[in-house]
Amino acid sequence: MFKKLASEALGLSDIGTIISPADYDKTDADDYVMHEDNEKIYFLIKTKADEYCFTNLSFIHVDGANAVSSKRTLKRYPYAQYKFSDVLLETAGKIDMDVEIKFSLGSQRFDIDVRKDQIEQLKDLYKSLLRIAEISHENAIYIDMASSSLDKAVNILQNSRTDHNKLSDTYRDLTDFGFTWMTSVREQYHIKDFGEVFEKYINN
Repeated sequence: MFKKLASEALGLSDIGTIISPADYDKTDADDYVMHEDNEKIYFLIKTKADEYCFTNLSFIHVDGANAVSSKRTLKRYPYAQYKFSDVLLETAGKIDMDVEIKFSLGSQRFDIDVRKDQIEQLKDLYKSLLRIAEISHENAIYIDMASSSLDKAVNILQNSRTDHNKLSDTYRDLTDFGFTWMTSVREQYHIKDFGEVFEKYINN
């Protein structure tokens, strides 16, 4: 704790600033947003070394090796492949200079410090990430239930009396139905674009 306080007092800590939408085009992260695919930035935090960009489709981390290096590594986490979990907001104490938002994307953990005078804006991001995590969790349950239901139906048909002359036709129809069924379930519950959630909670 004392080490953190000393860093903050000396201005050595990497406390982030929430960037205004009007200035998104001045950031490095904006260069990697897929505007061609209707990707849109909803929240962006910039520190001396890093940029943390939340779009409707993905989380983009422009990772600086350190504050004095010009080298950056671009890391992109599409929401269709990486799920938010363990979303936390840490408010500031009397002597703290920053607040912190914490979350996991897949197996990757992020702890981002932000100026404490921007806590109200950070609360909007917290609500958004929390809701996205809830939706992803609920949808994963629905997909598992659909898959389990299909497996049960297959087992019932396999154990039913079927004319051997029609066996191949039965399995073909069953395979086609199963593929169509799971495709429709995936389209409904495997969300790639969370723009509506960000629109609801983030007040630009």
